[in-house]
Amino acid sequence: MPSRVKGGVEYTNIEEIRGPLIAIQGVTDAAFDELVEIDSVDSSRRLGTVLEVGGGRAVVQVFEGTSGLSIAGTKARFLGKTMEIPVSSDLLGRVFDGLGRPIDNLPEPVGEDFRDVNGAPINPERRDYPEDFIQTGVSVIDGLLTLVRGQKLPIFSGAGMSHGMLAAQIARQATVVGQEEFAVVFAAIGVQNNEAAFFRKSLEDSGAIKRSILYLNLADDPAIERLMTPKVALTAAEYLAFDLGMHVLV
Repeated sequence: MPSRVKGGVEYTNIEEIRGPLIAIQGVTDAAFDELVEIDSVDSSRRLGTVLEVGGGRAVVQVFEGTSGLSIAGTKARFLGKTMEIPVSSDLLGRVFDGLGRPIDNLPEPVGEDFRDVNGAPINPERRDYPEDFIQTGVSVIDGLLTLVRGQKLPIFSGAGMSHGMLAAQIARQATVVGQEEFAVVFAAIGVQNNEAAFFRKSLEDSGAIKRSILYLNLADDPAIERLMTPKVALTAAEYLAFDLGMHVLV
């Protein structure tokens, strides 16, 4: 039976654990994408999100995976909200994992607000006409494939080619001519440890880290985290652009 606890409703009747999924019986009030805290027998805590709900049963996908969890003794606390991240100018200069948790040995950023990562889509008719030139410092891009604020710059590459070096170079050098308020939100998804270290060192050595936010999802991180990393990065970017009025390269 569920029990109401501080911050949500707790269930102990775990039906099945398979891969990154947990099936819970007797769930009467849950919603798709609702955030869930999973407490194991050893008191460790993991986060998950509701993937499917209906017929008194909920399927929860656990971000950190279910390794080490057992049906007996595991508790699931439904928090009644979707995933949110704190946002403020303190995000600049920081390095986070794919879920927005600090990995730079610094404390959690102080948030001026908390934003849902499942943001509402923007009405395309309300977009400003793209006219602000973003100078990447790469001559072939600036001269032939000019990047303008509001547009995308796809980089197609193959195995063994230096696409990572090019992406890092753009992140280091990019700027909007005549605009000082410029930030870079860099999200790396499924990269190896040496690639993540390269991106981080490249921005730190050049000083560009001060105006950047790094979200690093590594190859050995849970697969579900890869789905959340773009949402987390875009939520931070939207805050910098719309609330702080900055030009942002994502």
